[in-house]
Amino acid sequence: MNKKVIWITGASSGIGKSLALKFANEGWIVAASARREDLLQGLNKENSNIHSFPLDVTSIENCKNTFKKILDQFKEIEISFFGTGIHDPKSEKKFNLEKIKKITEVNYFGTLNCINSVYDYYNHKQSGQISIVSSVAGYRGLPAGGAYCASKSALSSFAESLYFEMKRKNVRISLISPGFIKTPMTDMNDFPMPMIKTPEFAADEIYKGLIKGKGFEIHFPKSFTFIMKFLRILPNSIYFKLVEKGMSKIKY
Repeated sequence: MNKKVIWITGASSGIGKSLALKFANEGWIVAASARREDLLQGLNKENSNIHSFPLDVTSIENCKNTFKKILDQFKEIEISFFGTGIHDPKSEKKFNLEKIKKITEVNYFGTLNCINSVYDYYNHKQSGQISIVSSVAGYRGLPAGGAYCASKSALSSFAESLYFEMKRKNVRISLISPGFIKTPMTDMNDFPMPMIKTPEFAADEIYKGLIKGKGFEIHFPKSFTFIMKFLRILPNSIYFKLVEKGMSKIKY
C-alpha cells in the first residue's frame, strides 16, 4: 500500500518539527518545508520518511515551485499543513512598524501564499485536507501582541471563509489553535505562560485531530483554550479589566 503524504511548513522547529516526526513515525511520507535547510536535513537523518523542501513562504513563486516539486516527486498529497509563524514581543512593545509588517507578511500572507499554491490542486482533486495554524492569541487582542494577534485572527477568519468554499468540493479545512507551547518562539516571552505544553503534546493533539477527528477547530490544551474562549465572549469592559489586573501581577 502506498504511503500517504503530508506537506508541513514551519517544520524546522517547534510544533512543525514535532508534527513532522509524529507523522513520519506513523508511516507517512513528510514533505518538510522551512527556510533552514540544514535543520530539515537533520530531520531526514532522524527519520527517512521526512524529505527536505526548503521554502520561503513570503515568495509567491517559491511556494508554487516548492509545491510542484513535492507533487512531481510524490504524485499525490493528502494533507497540507501550514504552520509557519514568527513573533517578537519586544519589538511590539515599542511599536516597531517594520517588525509588525514582517510578522504580518510571514504569518498571514505567507500562509496565504501556501494556500494559493495548493488551491487548484485540491479544487480539482476534491478530497484531502488543508490545515491552517492560528493561535488562541487570535481570539482577542493581548498585550505586546498586536501584530501577532491580528495575524492569527486574520488567519482564523480566512480559514472560516475557506471552509464554506472547500466543503462543497469535499476538501476539509481545519484550524489549529494552540495555547502556550514551549518553542523557540515562546521562549522569547518574558511573562509566565499558564498551562504551557511540549511540542510533542501539540503534535499528538494535532495528529489525533487531523486523522481521527472531523471538526473544524483543533484547540489545545482544552483546560486553557476553553478559558480563552470564555474571555472572547466577555464584554470589552470586563475583558480589559481582567487583562489589566493580570498585567499588574506579572509586572508587564
